[in-house]
Amino acid sequence: MAEFTVTDAMIEAARAAGSASGQPVPISARFDRNSGRIVVEFANGSGFMVPARALEGLEDATDDELDEVELLGQTGLHWESRDVDFRIAGLMAGIFGTARFMGRKGGQATSDAKGAAARRNGLKGGRPQKALP
Repeated sequence: MAEFTVTDAMIEAARAAGSASGQPVPISARFDRNSGRIVVEFANGSGFMVPARALEGLEDATDDELDEVELLGQTGLHWESRDVDFRIAGLMAGIFGTARFMGRKGGQATSDAKGAAARRNGLKGGRPQKALP
């Protein structure tokens, strides 16, 4: 397999193309230990923060591991020791992991209490029918 080398000129050309597209271009990413958040700063002066341990694969990461955050091109964040990657646009849209992971964040779909309530309702004939107009 041929080796591919990325040069500084290629990086600058990509940044210029991103700026021309009107999309914010990330220039830095870091972990803020005081707030527990990943901070992404953009070339246009704006920024974005996300709670680091709310991200799938980083829930139990140490502060030192979270410090390893790197920009992955102009679109992503990467943690080498954890083999975890996220798209910045996805994080900004509130996507902190897979659908299965995100489903657990709002509460389990089938907790013991929900299961017991469903069984009690089933013994009563289930949910009442909706009245027709």
